[in-house]
Amino acid sequence: MLLPSTFIQVFKDTTMTTELTLSSSPLVSRLLKPIEFISAVLMTVIVVMLLVGVVSRYVFSLPIVWIDEVVSISFLWLAMLGSAIAMYRNEHLRLTLFLQMMPERLRGFVHAVALVTIVAFLLALVTPAIEYAQDEWFVTSPALGIPNSFRVSALAFGILTMLGVLVAYAAQTVSKLNLLGATLLVSAFAALCWVGSGWLTSLGLYNILFFLVILVALCLVAGVPIAFCFGAGALCYLAFSTTVPLMVVIGRMDEGMSSLILVSVPIFVLLGCVLDATGMGKAIVDFLASLLGHIKAGMSYVLLGSLFIVSGISGSKVSDMATIAPALFPEMKRRGHKPREMIALLATGAAMADTVPPSIVLIVLGSVAGVSIAGLFQSGVVIAGVLLLALVGLARWKARHEQLDNVKRSTFKMIWKALLIAGPALVLPFLIRSAVGGGVATATEVSTIAVLYAMMIGQVLYGGLGWRKVYTMLVETAALSGAILLILGTASAMAWAITQSGVVQSLSTFLTTLPGGIAAFMVVTILVFLILGCLLEGLPAILILAPIMFPIAKKLGIHDIHYSMVVVTAMNIGLMMPPIGVGFYVACRIGDASPDDVMGAIWPYIIALLVGLIAIAAVPWFSTVAL
Repeated sequence: MLLPSTFIQVFKDTTMTTELTLSSSPLVSRLLKPIEFISAVLMTVIVVMLLVGVVSRYVFSLPIVWIDEVVSISFLWLAMLGSAIAMYRNEHLRLTLFLQMMPERLRGFVHAVALVTIVAFLLALVTPAIEYAQDEWFVTSPALGIPNSFRVSALAFGILTMLGVLVAYAAQTVSKLNLLGATLLVSAFAALCWVGSGWLTSLGLYNILFFLVILVALCLVAGVPIAFCFGAGALCYLAFSTTVPLMVVIGRMDEGMSSLILVSVPIFVLLGCVLDATGMGKAIVDFLASLLGHIKAGMSYVLLGSLFIVSGISGSKVSDMATIAPALFPEMKRRGHKPREMIALLATGAAMADTVPPSIVLIVLGSVAGVSIAGLFQSGVVIAGVLLLALVGLARWKARHEQLDNVKRSTFKMIWKALLIAGPALVLPFLIRSAVGGGVATATEVSTIAVLYAMMIGQVLYGGLGWRKVYTMLVETAALSGAILLILGTASAMAWAITQSGVVQSLSTFLTTLPGGIAAFMVVTILVFLILGCLLEGLPAILILAPIMFPIAKKLGIHDIHYSMVVVTAMNIGLMMPPIGVGFYVACRIGDASPDDVMGAIWPYIIALLVGLIAIAAVPWFSTVAL
C-alpha cells in the first residue's frame, strides 16, 4: 500500500524510483535527521496551538491573539523544512512521462540538466532571500512584538538546505561528463538571455510566451519538479525582460505560502495519515460491503460509496484509493469482476470524490480565488453526488449479467456489528462537512478537531498509534505539505508576473467577447482545465489560472461557486484521462495492472464523468442548491 498522502503523490515518480533519492547517503541522512525532528515538533506545535485557540475561543470565550502569530511562524518554517525533506525523499511533484520515452544515454544528460536548472534557480534566490529577511527585521508582529525576520528567514534556510541536498545528490550519482555538459548548457542559456536582455525587453508580451510557457514546458519535459518549473520561469522572466528586483519572487513565495487558511492543508494531510494507520477507512468499507454486497453491482456501489465517504475524512485521492482497493478488490475478483474494470472504476471514483470535503483542492481554490470555503464544501457534496449517479448508472448497466448465486446476504447481526465498528469513523466526515458548511468553525479549526478526534478514536477502537508511528506520520506530513506549499509559493510568483505583464487584460477582453457568451466561455474553461488536469493536476493549474479566469467569469455573471465546481471537476477528470493523466497510472499501480489493459476499460467511465460535467456546467442549480 502507498504511504498515506495528499494528491501530490499522484505525481510522485511512478517509474524512476531511485533516481532522485539520497536515502543511500549516510552523510545527507545524518544531516536531515535533525530537520525531520524539528519538522515533527513544528507540526505538533501547530496542532496544539490551534487546539488551544479553539478551546479558548469556543469554551472560555477568550481569544488568545498571539496564537495566530506562533502558528504563522511555525507554518512557514514547516513548509520550507518539509520542502527540503521532500527533496531528499523525491516527493516533489514532477512529470516523468516524456523522460521515460528518451533513450537511456539522453535521459541521463536531460536528468543532469534538470538538476542544474534547480540548482541555478536556488542559487539565484539565495541573496534575495537573505536580503528579504534583513529588510523584514524592521517589521514587528503586533502581538509578540518580534521582528518578522524570525519568520521569513525560513525561506533562506530552506533554499540553502535544498541546495545542499541537490549538490550532494549530483556529486554522488550524476556522471561528471553529464554534469559538466548540463552546467555549460544552462550557463550558456543564462548568458545569452543576459546579453540579449535589452532585446528581450522590447518584445513585450512575447516574453510571457517564451519564459512562462515555452521555458516552463521544456522544464516539465526534462523532469524538473513543477514547483521549480514555475519558479524558474518567473525568475527568468523578471531577471531578463524586466527591471523588477528578484526579491519580488521571494516576497510572492512568502505570500503564497503563508496564508493561515492554508494551515489546514498539513493538518488534513495528517488526518489522512491517521485514517490509514488506524484502519478507520477499512471499517467504513466493511460496513458498506455488508449492507450492499449482495445485490447486482453491489461491490461497485461499495467501492464508489467508500470513496465518497472516506474522501470526506482524508481529503486525498491517493490515500482513498490505497485504503479502499486492498479491502475490496479480492472480493470483487471472486465475483468475476475484471481487474481492468475495477481499476477503471477506482480511478474515476477517486476523481468523482475529490469535491467531497475536506478537499485540499477546494481549500486552496478558496484561498487563491477568494471564494467561500464553506460554500465550496457545501456545494462539493452535491456535485460529487451528480458524478456519483453517473458512475452508479454505468456500473449497474455493466453488471446486468453478474452472477450472484454463491453470494450470501449479510445477516442483520453482521450489519449491526459492522456499523458499530464503523460508526465512530462514519461520524468524522459529517462532523467536518456540517461544521465548516454551517459556519460553526473554519476549515483550519475543524481539521484540528478532526485530527484530535481521529487519534483518540483510533487509539481506543482501532488498534492505537505508537509513538514511533506518530513521529513517522508527522515527518511524512511535513514532507508532503512542503511539496504542496512550495508549489503554492512559486506559482504565486508566476501568477504575479503574468498579471503584471498585462496579458490578463488582453485575455479577458478576448474571452468576454467570444461568440456564445457564457456557454462558449464554459466550453473553453472545460477544455483548458481538462488538458491542464492531465499535465499539472489540480493544484498548479488553479494557482496559475484562477487569478486569470475567475475575474472573467465574474464579469460574465457566472456564480463563483458554480464556476469553481466546473473547474475542479474538469481538472479531476483530466487527471484520470489516459494516455497522459498521471492519476490514471497511479491507480494502475495500486491495482497492480498494466496501463495498456486498463486504458480501454476506463473510457466509458470517463465519458460518464464528462456527461456529469456537462450537466454541472449547464445547470448552475446543482452548484448553488446547497448554499
